[in-house]
Amino acid sequence: MSKINILSFEVANLIAAGEVVDRPASAIKEMIENSIDAGAKHITVEIQNGGITFMRISDDGCGMDAQDLPLAIKRHATSKIKNAEDLDGICTLGFRGEALAAISAVSNVRIISKPHDESVGAELVVSCGEVVDLSERGCSNGTTIIVEDLFANVPARRKFLKRDVTETTAVCANVEKIALSHPEIAFRLITDGQIKLETAGDGKLMSAIYAVFGRDFANKLIEVDGEYDGISVKGYVGRSDNVKSNRNYENFYINKRFIKSRTASAAIEQAFTSYMPSEKFPVCVLFISLNPARVDVNVHPAKLEVKFSNEKPVFEAVYYAVKQALEKNTTRPEMNVPSTSGLRMSDAFIPIEREQSLKARQISIDTPRQGPQSVRLPTEPTSPEIEIRQAPDQEKKSQAFQKITAEQYIRQHLCTSPEAQEFFAKMDREKGIDTGKVDNKPIENTVTEAVVTITPDTVIEDKVVPASTPRTVEIPQPEPTPKRSYKIVGEVFNSYIIVELDEKMLIIDKHAAHERIIFEQLKKNMYSEEVASQLLMLPIEVMLMTDEVAAIEEYRAEIESVGFVFTSSKNIISVSALPVGIEQETVFDMFAIFADRIKDGTGNIHVTKNIIFEKALYQASCKAAIKAGREYPEGHQKWIVDKLMELPDITFCPHGRPVAMEISKKNIDRQFERT
Repeated sequence: MSKINILSFEVANLIAAGEVVDRPASAIKEMIENSIDAGAKHITVEIQNGGITFMRISDDGCGMDAQDLPLAIKRHATSKIKNAEDLDGICTLGFRGEALAAISAVSNVRIISKPHDESVGAELVVSCGEVVDLSERGCSNGTTIIVEDLFANVPARRKFLKRDVTETTAVCANVEKIALSHPEIAFRLITDGQIKLETAGDGKLMSAIYAVFGRDFANKLIEVDGEYDGISVKGYVGRSDNVKSNRNYENFYINKRFIKSRTASAAIEQAFTSYMPSEKFPVCVLFISLNPARVDVNVHPAKLEVKFSNEKPVFEAVYYAVKQALEKNTTRPEMNVPSTSGLRMSDAFIPIEREQSLKARQISIDTPRQGPQSVRLPTEPTSPEIEIRQAPDQEKKSQAFQKITAEQYIRQHLCTSPEAQEFFAKMDREKGIDTGKVDNKPIENTVTEAVVTITPDTVIEDKVVPASTPRTVEIPQPEPTPKRSYKIVGEVFNSYIIVELDEKMLIIDKHAAHERIIFEQLKKNMYSEEVASQLLMLPIEVMLMTDEVAAIEEYRAEIESVGFVFTSSKNIISVSALPVGIEQETVFDMFAIFADRIKDGTGNIHVTKNIIFEKALYQASCKAAIKAGREYPEGHQKWIVDKLMELPDITFCPHGRPVAMEISKKNIDRQFERT
């Protein structure tokens, strides 16, 4: 009796569905990619219960006619490729023809679509892989796909899904990454009736970054624009004061496809050496463009990983583009001192729902008459007056009006929790106000309308005052700081030099500044010298694996070009000469790093050698720099400040600490209530 079974088409479909669609987030990703390939300019994603019970993706793309709808849910049915040669240069996000087949095999699906040149559309109804109905239907141009009851016929897989909130988070993350990859498309994400993401679709990457990550993140970015060996690298990386404790904020796109790449991650992290602490990771949104024939995207079920024909030029393109951007950056971190006046209060007692793209916060309040309402407060509000329009008094038959400050309105209506009241009591004590005389009782009359004049836009939103149309906020890029006249105000704690510069005050860490100045000079001298080698009396033997020795031999010319002389055998590298300045005990680690980065495509010989050399200079520059807490002649202060004015790109010490912090005059005036 034969032991080999030929699986039925239905079982094969279920197995394929498990590879392509393992949770709602992956289904959403596949369907959005189809919308992008269809040329959509507006894409709306709506989910309920994390997408498990309901998903809807609508677009205004090219659409499908009634004849194509039944074909779209068949396995290996696609409009992206026709023959094997097309796989050598894939330019679309989808190409396998498996997504809709996999999704329809494990859920109930409705596909409503209409091409732009047709007068009427069509609707296809599918239940767990079986076509239930195909009929004409009136609809707008484009395609809408509704997916309900995911894994309804595969309970074993459904039980492995996470909680609704976890699945929602995964969907949001996928939509955000895709929205970043196509800033020319307007995305809207709705989860359980609430808008979680909305992009302008104006084609500007900074607008998409602002909508996804917020203002503070966007303000701390540096533009990257470079090209190497036919590979273009564009986008943004975080400044040295915008780093994270993991790689979750490293976003790489190959030909506008989001990927995870060890090569690109290694390149940006090595470029940030001496610009951030060793335990931190940079953030980025980088677009890597290259000939599709040089990259294979068909190596991972979810297409999250790619294989380059040669990793070395990709690494070097990312490394040198990011390195150049960091070296040109002259923006110093700004010291923002939080205010305790007006509306500047702790977020601990303001239930923030989300930050809108129009510089506003949306919080929930209860009005006596209309119940919970939505109110937007500006991110950086001033202290305007609020006009409270109250319900007409039934006896007097007249409408009363009362004007109060924004702070009073928030005290009386928005922040009534014990934490909020304690905050206001502390603020009153600091102002010398007798808290026992402060009247925080709510206004007795019913509030039906509230109007705040804070910006030219309306920022209060409820059933009476409609919300203003969302708009994209442009984030201006910082201009390079030219050399200007300055005044040294003095030094505090024998550590920090206070400098007045135009409309700003600089607080300079004299040790960190001097350390970076010395480091840059040592690095300049190191790179300006010709390669010199020192012979060893006895060769140093480095034991490596066979494949590591092969990698070293493959790049022998590059390794010898930096000053090494060596021979190799099966598992041994015998080094007879090494570059001047390299300690003998570091040779073992250097060759191990060389071999590892060559094999993984995460570095090259010259970059690795330079990084190791630079790290050797950290300690030398730190020891040579003047020390914090010690007194030095005033000439030292002036020399350091002069150097910083001449070299505005010196913003962080080699260990990643800031060299100077800025405080604007406007910020100081605000603290003293002079605005």
